[in-house]
Amino acid sequence: MESHSMTITWKILKSDELEERDRNLVQAAMKATDGSHSPYSGFRVGAAVLLDDGTVVTGSNQENAAYPSGLCAERTALFSAGHLHPDKAVTAMAIAARNAGGFTAQPITPCGACRQVMAETEQTGGRPIRLLLYGTDGTMLIDGGTSAILPFCFGAGSME
Repeated sequence: MESHSMTITWKILKSDELEERDRNLVQAAMKATDGSHSPYSGFRVGAAVLLDDGTVVTGSNQENAAYPSGLCAERTALFSAGHLHPDKAVTAMAIAARNAGGFTAQPITPCGACRQVMAETEQTGGRPIRLLLYGTDGTMLIDGGTSAILPFCFGAGSME
């Protein structure tokens, strides 16, 4: 029998500890919450992706009365980036969320479906995505790509 383990490493940074490009990306995600259509949950999520040429593409969650018909902010941003800039790799993504009380104190993490799309976006772009998860108590920085938050991911190679 073989035994294996995984280690996930992340940092929690205050705003003034973030590099300028990361701070700008987090601010874009925060601003993207303004475009959220969330009349049912009241939970506004914004995402901002940074492309390898410096372009920033944003998205927000879009709810629908038929709940499965809505879409998360992360996938909205990634799909927009893929459509508008198909030849550009995503290098980083920031996510922010707020409710009636304001931005969340603790960072929120992407759902499983968004993690899967992030993983395939990485495979297509050939590079890991730095993840910045904003909370008023600090921004979680996960370097090294989605394998840290979605181990054993299903990908194109899984079908070979």
